[in-house]
Amino acid sequence: MRQPSAGEALAAALSAEYAAIYAYGRIGVRLTGAARDAAQQAEAAHRSRRDTLVVQLSTAGGVVPPDRAGYALPFPVTDRASALRLAAEVEERTAAHWRAALASTTGADRDQALAALVEYAVRATRWRKMAGLTPLTVPFPGRPT
Repeated sequence: MRQPSAGEALAAALSAEYAAIYAYGRIGVRLTGAARDAAQQAEAAHRSRRDTLVVQLSTAGGVVPPDRAGYALPFPVTDRASALRLAAEVEERTAAHWRAALASTTGADRDQALAALVEYAVRATRWRKMAGLTPLTVPFPGRPT
């Protein structure tokens, strides 16, 4: 199996960022107070990383995958509990794409991938804690279980 190039790995991470932003639109409407604020901050972080990747890939002459109009959610988001559960899953799934990018990148790109992986692993832990999910942490963030 061929390892993706750095550009391909970053493009896959960009697609994950698009999906995360979409999901936070569904998550935020089911939350209030501090949880809603946290969702807005998370969405802003994903938007910032998306914007950075679009510029980075465009400048390097890489392929910038298009955003889609919608994304399939793994389960319906109907209340606070399901919104919190989805927030944790979104961070875990996005972290997995950045973890995969570690193997294909070097230098500043690798630093970028590691920073995203760590940020999303920490945020997933916060969402799991807020949702009352266990375990709070996972031994290898971004790695399939």
